[in-house]
Amino acid sequence: MLFPQTNRCRTTLDLSGIWQLKADANDHGLNDGWANGFHADAEVGVPGSWNEQLSELGLMNYIGVVWYLTDFMVPSALSSQQIWMRCGSVEYHAQVWLNGQSVGEHHGGFLPFQFDITNIVKLDKRNRLVVRVDNRLSHDTIPQGVNSNHYAEFKKQRDETFPPTVFDFFPYGGIHRPVKLVALHRQHLSDVKVETRISGAVGQLHFAGQFSSVGANARLKAALWDGDRPVDEISLAPKSNRFSGEFEIADCRFWSQEDPHLYQVHFELFDGDSLVDEYTIDIGIREVRVTDTQLLLNGKPIFLKGFGRHEDFAVLGKGLSHPLLVKDFNLMKWLGANSFRTSHYPYSEEAMQMADRLGFLVIDEVPAVSLNFKYVNKNTLASHQRQMTELIARDRNHPSVIAWSIGNEPGIWGEEESISPSAIEYWKKICNLVKQLDTTRPVTAPTFAKWGIRDPLYQVSDFLSINRYWGWYEIPGDLEKAGAVLKSELETIYQTYHRPILISEFGADTIEGEHATHLQLFTEEYQTQLIKKYFEVIESLPFTIGEHIWNFADFRTAQHHRRVVMNKKGVFTRERAPKSAAFFVRQHWTH
Repeated sequence: MLFPQTNRCRTTLDLSGIWQLKADANDHGLNDGWANGFHADAEVGVPGSWNEQLSELGLMNYIGVVWYLTDFMVPSALSSQQIWMRCGSVEYHAQVWLNGQSVGEHHGGFLPFQFDITNIVKLDKRNRLVVRVDNRLSHDTIPQGVNSNHYAEFKKQRDETFPPTVFDFFPYGGIHRPVKLVALHRQHLSDVKVETRISGAVGQLHFAGQFSSVGANARLKAALWDGDRPVDEISLAPKSNRFSGEFEIADCRFWSQEDPHLYQVHFELFDGDSLVDEYTIDIGIREVRVTDTQLLLNGKPIFLKGFGRHEDFAVLGKGLSHPLLVKDFNLMKWLGANSFRTSHYPYSEEAMQMADRLGFLVIDEVPAVSLNFKYVNKNTLASHQRQMTELIARDRNHPSVIAWSIGNEPGIWGEEESISPSAIEYWKKICNLVKQLDTTRPVTAPTFAKWGIRDPLYQVSDFLSINRYWGWYEIPGDLEKAGAVLKSELETIYQTYHRPILISEFGADTIEGEHATHLQLFTEEYQTQLIKKYFEVIESLPFTIGEHIWNFADFRTAQHHRRVVMNKKGVFTRERAPKSAAFFVRQHWTH
């Protein structure tokens, strides 16, 4: 699925703005005909989560069904075009109607979906788009859902949150990324896959893709550009709806964090002499490999300095904000960071594009957070495989993506099923799928302390990602002991698996403005000293490949007695004001 572009052959209309909304707590809307329209409870901004926008209407902690509606017009100038409706993400289940007709549905959040609406949309007339959004989760979904009974079953009533979640971020609902209409010729490029390799100073770029359909007189021109400079060109006469080709670039300028250089591949599709479609893809030529002690980019060792992050901001919730993206990337640059993990779900396509342009290295994570293998079933696996497939299809052309993360901290409730043979087989199936879909990137998945060297994710990871909170959840307040335990554990894990290790999470909750002259939990000084201790341990070991602080900025969680509204482990507040630790991290990473 190609990201929308507007050019000589493609027209994109953005439907973002103020939509109508109606909550459906009893789930009567389908039977009551709301697909044709309804009397709204309120207006709502799209993209954006409904929670903080409409908290005064009781939707702050709402889990259930909400209906969205907007009207739009399509000019008759597009009468000869095929028209698609594309949504960047809806959490978590979307059903879509146009002018009262069902056009499709999509299961799973954080990833785009699109439907052909050519035969339903009306030109030069009002069209009514209705979306039923359901943010309820279950054992079958990725991520999974929980309720009070599950907390009781595991004797974890003290861990129960409101709304109930098994993950430590807020369960927002809504249309979180733009809804767009895309008009294009019926003969068009529908997909392009790019892989890059390097051989000495030569860059190799292989592309393959497909068309919606292809006529007898079809001709495809693929031109490689370096900015305004043409580099090479290939002409193909496709006889089917698939195509492929390759470029070699002598004295290639390889993409890296220091020099995130992008080439462009410009495709033009002709039907005889008529241009019917065009599309441009930015490409970074680079290669990622893993040894037993190092992560290599273009044959050179790299050390990851960065963060776990969240798409989370006041009022917006998980809604896409371009100014916020710019601010966050600039803050990470200011700190000296070169990487981040999309914890714990795919981020927006716009974020991935910025990472490409700015040279950030990204570990791209599917939303399989805190899987509970007591409840995992064949539907859970199918959902996981489907979302993994969609994620790779969306992000495989981004040079910034250096690894796929297939999950995060499974077995967080300590169920023995998470280290059983069936769990190991589950993860092998996910890993094998990823390897089939993409042979160019390593696979990893962050673990937590419970299972130690027995964690089944170690068996399928090309490099090991480890989340550890010695000095916070365990051994609180004693950083010398915490550092010693961390170092000993890392050495034991490496001696067992002989694979490089990324410390993918570590940190401490910190209340901005809280200070002490001694080590005291929740103070700015304690956060700084904990990060410093982890840096010392991580950077002293020859097999570590990076340090990702948890978290970049404070973020909202479900209500719980150990959370004062937010998870406060950010080195920035939710409003992006720096805590003391931010200045220490900047000094350490930039000098």
